[in-house]
Amino acid sequence: MDINKHKVKRRIRRHRRVRGMVTGTPDRPRLCVFRSLNHIYVQVVDDLAGRTLAAASSREKAAAVAKSGNCASAATVGKLIAERARAAGVKAVRFDRGGFKYHGRVKALADAARKEGLAF
Repeated sequence: MDINKHKVKRRIRRHRRVRGMVTGTPDRPRLCVFRSLNHIYVQVVDDLAGRTLAAASSREKAAAVAKSGNCASAATVGKLIAERARAAGVKAVRFDRGGFKYHGRVKALADAARKEGLAF
């Protein structure tokens, strides 16, 4: 088996385990993160209604940084999602790290969102 396929399968297994415990509600929607090699994507999701309330990614012009696959761009996306979530009326979220370690870009995004006033 290819090592990359094995890594993806392990991440998906971890993600399913996290998702078993984290569910987004209208009061506290889920802040879900996906990290690819070059970009980071984040959404605020109400699972009961099945709606995305806010979204941001490092591919947008609003989050433009010199290089998009680093902690600085993740922090920019964190600030952006916090602003958009507040505009949608969301003050507190449940953090879904998507099976990724809470380290590096995922941590930078979470810290920046907290700094901008998003509670989790």
